[in-house]
Amino acid sequence: MRVVVLAYHDVGCACLDLLLRAGDEVLAVYTHRDAATETIWFDSVTRLAESHHIPVHRPRNINRPRWIEAIREATPDIILSFNYRQLVCREILDIHRLGAINLHCSYLPAYRGRCPVNWALIHGELETGVSLHYMVEAPDAGDLVAQRRIPIAPDDTARTLHREVVREAAVLLEETLPAIRSGTNARVAQDLAAGSQFGKRRPEDGRIEWSLPAVQIYNLVRAVTHPFPGAFGLIDDKPFFIWDARPENGDAGGHTVPGRVVARDGLSIETGRGRLRVLRCQLAGHPEMDGDEFVERYGCSNLRQLS
Repeated sequence: MRVVVLAYHDVGCACLDLLLRAGDEVLAVYTHRDAATETIWFDSVTRLAESHHIPVHRPRNINRPRWIEAIREATPDIILSFNYRQLVCREILDIHRLGAINLHCSYLPAYRGRCPVNWALIHGELETGVSLHYMVEAPDAGDLVAQRRIPIAPDDTARTLHREVVREAAVLLEETLPAIRSGTNARVAQDLAAGSQFGKRRPEDGRIEWSLPAVQIYNLVRAVTHPFPGAFGLIDDKPFFIWDARPENGDAGGHTVPGRVVARDGLSIETGRGRLRVLRCQLAGHPEMDGDEFVERYGCSNLRQLS
């Protein structure tokens, strides 16, 4: 099968590697330049493709005539997309024999759009998934080809869940490739009204709202902890990052003040319901450390209240 691949990140590497091991002919790879503002903690599609002597292109806009014509001249049987971050125009989607198919890191139609792993954790989901679907001009809205469910453990972080997603993405692609090659794969319309769509997250979106229950704040912490920008409150307008935490019940019947620091047997913070036990934290400009160590080193006289 002659394939043009659009790919980025670990999912892109895992799926491209599978295609190469399966013997499919990868005609060209379209990927992204690493952004200077982004922490690059994932594998390089560019490096993988170049190691196999595959032409690599990193256009700022793949929908320009130059790239449309280059893909058309390659005469692919299929276009496969794995975590590619640009929506692709109709002219490109029509260049194929077998279709243009994308792998999305959620159980569609839930969590269409950007950052599906992070959003699923933020909302406290018990499972997510990976989905192969036909590409259309709207994000992750085309007919479904195949899916796999992935359970989410209570202590999963974005990093640990990401590893599971990468593994399951490769399994799903391997299982489905024979049917895709023969043109006999399933094609089932999505019920978009039953799903959801979310956008890109920014570092400032990690700001904690202390009036929320401790469980919801914990979900934010584990969704944006390392290697992501982190969840934080403010101490005198200075970010106080929480990298690891656990929700706890507060004192039964006691009066709580959301954001108030409690330094008793460790470091905890009162929330709208219960307390958040801080296991790993960092005051901006200072080293990262355990919550207990933070109390021992700095005390809490200057940390009475977080905003």
